[in-house]
Amino acid sequence: MRPITIVFALAVAAWSGPATAAEIASAYTDLDPGRDCATVAVAGPDDGDWQDLVCAGWRGYPVLLSTADLRSSVFYGFPPAGDRPFETFAAFNGVGPRIEWRIETDGDRSTPFATIHRWTVGGADDQQAEVLVVAKVGQLDGRQGCVVGLVTASGHPDANEAARRLADERARSFACGTDKPVEIARPPSFNRAGTGRR
Repeated sequence: MRPITIVFALAVAAWSGPATAAEIASAYTDLDPGRDCATVAVAGPDDGDWQDLVCAGWRGYPVLLSTADLRSSVFYGFPPAGDRPFETFAAFNGVGPRIEWRIETDGDRSTPFATIHRWTVGGADDQQAEVLVVAKVGQLDGRQGCVVGLVTASGHPDANEAARRLADERARSFACGTDKPVEIARPPSFNRAGTGRR
């Protein structure tokens, strides 16, 4: 069974956090399910329309892409054991073909701590919105990853910079399951599903 969707309200805010002295840069990877992914699980004949894929990310960090009912959910990095939440928009949606990784470098060690991924989300009257989803990357030791914030890209010329600021200031200290994601420029409703399949 696919996860049962639980709607949660997100506070609308322009997050402003403390500055950091760390050296941070961006790297980019492609996401092409037909080329970069392997199928982990797929729906049976009488089990709806869903599939789980594992895809290549940045330098060995996986990207877990799940789809169900014309909606997507993505986990970036190393996931916790067992089922993970199915985080998605209430409306039909799809993910873009490129992922931006925010990477902190300390000496010879580089660690991706956040991703910025452009999604296309359906709306009323066949209108579509583009939203930048900022997510915390699951690490091998902590395995905690989730959506940190949403930035509406449609009609927002500074959306990319806003998403980077949000990632840099909030992702590393964000407590998944406790802290509330930030919305900038009022994105469409986002859902966080429980575990299990529907």
